Amino acid sequence: MRRRATDYRRPVRRRFSHWICALLGLFVVAVLVLFVVHHNHNEDRVERPVHEEDSGLEQDVHQKLNFTEEILSATSLSRQLAEQMTLAKAYVIIAKEHNNFYLAWELSSKIRSCQLLLSKAAMRGRSITLEEAEPIISRLSSLIYKAQDAHYDIATTIVTMKSHIQALEERANAATAQSTVFGQLVAEAFPKSLHCLNLKLSADWLKRLPLQDLANERRNSPRLVDNNLYHFCVFSDNVLATSVVVNSTISNADHSKQMVFHIVTNGVAYGAMQAWFLSNDFKGAMIEVQNIEEFSWLNVSYAPIVKQLLDVDSRAYYFGGNPDVEPRLRNPKYIALLNHLRFYIPEIYPQLEKIVFLDDDVVVQKDLTPLFSLDLHGNVNGAVETCLEAYHRYYKYLNFSNPIISSKFDPQACGWAFGMNVFDLVAWRKANVTARYHYWQEQNANKTLWKLGTLPVGLLAFYGLTEPLDRRWHVLGLGYDLNIDNRLIESAAVIHFNGNMKPWLKLPIGRYKPLWERYINLSHPYIQDCATS
Repeated sequence: MRRRATDYRRPVRRRFSHWICALLGLFVVAVLVLFVVHHNHNEDRVERPVHEEDSGLEQDVHQKLNFTEEILSATSLSRQLAEQMTLAKAYVIIAKEHNNFYLAWELSSKIRSCQLLLSKAAMRGRSITLEEAEPIISRLSSLIYKAQDAHYDIATTIVTMKSHIQALEERANAATAQSTVFGQLVAEAFPKSLHCLNLKLSADWLKRLPLQDLANERRNSPRLVDNNLYHFCVFSDNVLATSVVVNSTISNADHSKQMVFHIVTNGVAYGAMQAWFLSNDFKGAMIEVQNIEEFSWLNVSYAPIVKQLLDVDSRAYYFGGNPDVEPRLRNPKYIALLNHLRFYIPEIYPQLEKIVFLDDDVVVQKDLTPLFSLDLHGNVNGAVETCLEAYHRYYKYLNFSNPIISSKFDPQACGWAFGMNVFDLVAWRKANVTARYHYWQEQNANKTLWKLGTLPVGLLAFYGLTEPLDRRWHVLGLGYDLNIDNRLIESAAVIHFNGNMKPWLKLPIGRYKPLWERYINLSHPYIQDCATS
């Protein structure tokens, strides 16, 4: 059969072939997409546990490696390096002393390498390997052998190190003694501002005759001997400190007009003290100022302390520069008459029955009048005991190797605080405490029973005659203790700046000084002038 011409042939249907190609193409794309997704998913599943496992292992290494134990282990390379480094340091010193500076430099270089390796091991949390330690250990061993071969043997090393230790101890002791001397000098020094205040007030006393007339009138006031009033005594030559004691006591009292303050000072400060307390208002309280130089009964024949003041050996001990005496023991305040005047209170105020004694470095924070109604149970002295710690028992203040002391006193007896004491003067006179004080002062003329201060002789004179008071009446230590609990300070009726760091000096304890300054009238023209002079 004859074929048709091309133009008359029926077209061939190609639709199926196009669809097949399209489907195949889509299938290939889908397979590729699924492959990629599946591959990535498998990678995530494989890699994540590996990382987590690595981090877990890393944490485990850090937790398990204790570098302190490593350095103390007898078999560890770290211990060997540390010991070699210590020995090398000793040889560095000896090499320098023998002018072998090259060997000293070599040893120092290897010591630094050793320190660097140890610090790296501590930082990374892994033990030092033999490959890391071997070069340093070998070189250090070689250098140490070289040092020993140069006659720096162990015996030489020990002797040299001992001499160095001894020299360092001597330097440390000398520095400690020097700092004690400087601290003592600062504590004894009278600040320029207080000198200025004394001069201005003394000039007032000399120029203003009405002040002297007023002082003469007050000397005969019946309030000074009225036992129905509240009597306080302060013995000091520091005008500003005494003012703070009086002002703080009055400010916290319920009945200030019923208070009488008996102040005794020396001839130098007498005019300034009178001018200050006569010129300022103290809320109606009665204030008496006396001059210790007017106490004619306080003489050599009556008071051993006066005899000691005139004794050549005593003056050399307290006022001389004897290097054999500790600086803290040479403080002249320990032999000052004003400091010992507390043992003569019944003689100074023969008509009074009860009195509260206050040191000039205290601040009163609460009403003290309830002290006068306390029952002392026949005792002379009401005081806060300080034997919460062993340091404040009798054996710490007194020489119990002396039979005079050991036969009469209990070494474990409680000490107590001078600075805020309530005295029953009737019981004092009956027990003749002043005579007891005289006896012990005479027994200690050669300073073998105790070394310093008025507290040891007070412990002897008032032994068996002291009534313990609640601890909150009197908190001590603000002149030396940096860590007194704020709650204890806040609850205290009296806070005491005992110690060398007095609040009026340039070296007070900063957190306590505002407790003292709040009772100073900073707007007073004299205080302002002297503060800026």
